Amino acid sequence: MSISQSQSAGRRVIVTTTPTIEGQHVTEYLGIVSGEAILGANILKDITAAFRDIAGGRSTRYEEELRKAKQIAVQEMTEMAQAMGADAILSVDLDYETIGSGGSMLMVSASGTAVKLG
Repeated sequence: MSISQSQSAGRRVIVTTTPTIEGQHVTEYLGIVSGEAILGANILKDITAAFRDIAGGRSTRYEEELRKAKQIAVQEMTEMAQAMGADAILSVDLDYETIGSGGSMLMVSASGTAVKLG
């Protein structure tokens, strides 16, 4: 179970990958919320990553971009839930894709169900 709390604009929202929150009761399902982030990888990162593929090891530059994209997507999803008056987002799913010619762009999408708790 993964639970985090995100706060922006003063309202705290529980974000979890599980369909329920132990000890909490869902009083209202508000709907699906989502957030997306698309980030381009620059040529220097591509060259570094290609070298890592040949020599072995981790590509920390791509890992940083991936973390940044995930953070943006989850934040966007959370802001959408906050605007709906949600207390939590359940069953959060994160998807990762490469897009563009040659997979030069990274897309992360986050989606879940916004709910009110009682």
